Amino acid sequence: MTAMIKPFLSAEALSKSFTLHSQGGQHLVVMHDLNLQLAPGECLVLAGRSGIGKSTLLKMVNGNYRVSAGRLTLHFDSEDGSDHADGSDYADGSDHADGSDSGELELSTLPAHAWHVLRRDVIGYVSQFLRVVPRVSTREVVMEPLLSRGAGEVEARQRAEAMLARLNLPERLWDLAPGTFSGGEQQRVNIARGFIAEHPLLLLDEPTASLDAANRDVVVELILEAKARGTAMLGIFHDEDVRDRVADRLLHLEATVLETSCLETTNTGLENTGLETTGLESTGLKTTSPTTEETE
Repeated sequence: MTAMIKPFLSAEALSKSFTLHSQGGQHLVVMHDLNLQLAPGECLVLAGRSGIGKSTLLKMVNGNYRVSAGRLTLHFDSEDGSDHADGSDYADGSDHADGSDSGELELSTLPAHAWHVLRRDVIGYVSQFLRVVPRVSTREVVMEPLLSRGAGEVEARQRAEAMLARLNLPERLWDLAPGTFSGGEQQRVNIARGFIAEHPLLLLDEPTASLDAANRDVVVELILEAKARGTAMLGIFHDEDVRDRVADRLLHLEATVLETSCLETTNTGLENTGLETTGLESTGLKTTSPTTEETE
């Protein structure tokens, strides 16, 4: 009998709602009673049509959207040799976990000031769009996650340059700010920045959407290497070939809460409400089907 692997991330009865103040205070329940478990070394891919809530789930795990109800929990385990074995220090915003024993960290009640340290040490996020400080060079953008965790400048520079070279970003661009780059070049910078720190949990929101075939293959290699070293990954991939190569399981988000008219409203209205700023079909893979719904 195969032993059950302890999850690194779990959700129980997770729910999310928005109040659209700019549209007469309309209240939208966009996710209801979602359950999931994500193990170390596993890539769980969110499946479902556009607008069903995949990106919103990633934003809740990353602390950009607050949890409305339910539990969202990180499970730290001293037996896995992690430097982040005890989640208690993250709850109060301390600079580091003491690693003394195993523990759980409840994200749904985590105070806003604690998320910075958690994102630095535990949760990596490769979003669809690159958002960085203007006029900062590409090399420095990729180095920053390592420097923030205490790496020396020489080591950080070498690792950043190696990652940029692996993603086929021309060396002539490394000293330039990425804000002027093409979409595919910006996405490669985003991928380099997201993977370089080797976070225990990595969130991937369409990381290959703007890439050519050669660079998609590089990203697949990076994902498989991260899985091999025990990284837990929660991802969105509309590219079926990439999805089939990296996914261990699919989590189907079923449209059970919102009406079509509500989806249209949220797609046009959520970004401007000022609500929260804190932050697939064909495959032979194993699938699960929670009750959930929402807007990306």
